[in-house]
Amino acid sequence: VQLVESGGGSVHPGESLRLSCAASGFTGPYYTIGWFRQAPGKEREGVACISSNDESTDYSDSVKGRFTISRDKGKNTVYLQMNHLTNEDTAVYYCAAFHGVVVGLHFPYDFWGQGTQVTVSS
Repeated sequence: VQLVESGGGSVHPGESLRLSCAASGFTGPYYTIGWFRQAPGKEREGVACISSNDESTDYSDSVKGRFTISRDKGKNTVYLQMNHLTNEDTAVYYCAAFHGVVVGLHFPYDFWGQGTQVTVSS
């Protein structure tokens, strides 16, 4: 499985950004793709995930209502729309995946991308 993130960058507080994760190499039709982030000096945090089975989603409380995860089945791409960004959203964002039908940020993710930097500052 290969996961390639794109769309990171530098924005001001209150602005928006959309991350993309191009996925390939899944050996079956059912998998879950999630977004995680890690800020300097902090532990990695799950942000959002989506299931290929039924498009169900899960979000961390810190981004609920501001971030939206979605999937373009034809392009095998998962998006993370991030609105109302704050300084606390600054981190390296990683796309990750595992084979299965369940959805959740607490499951072990087997495949990881290289990450893309998101910086929010005034």
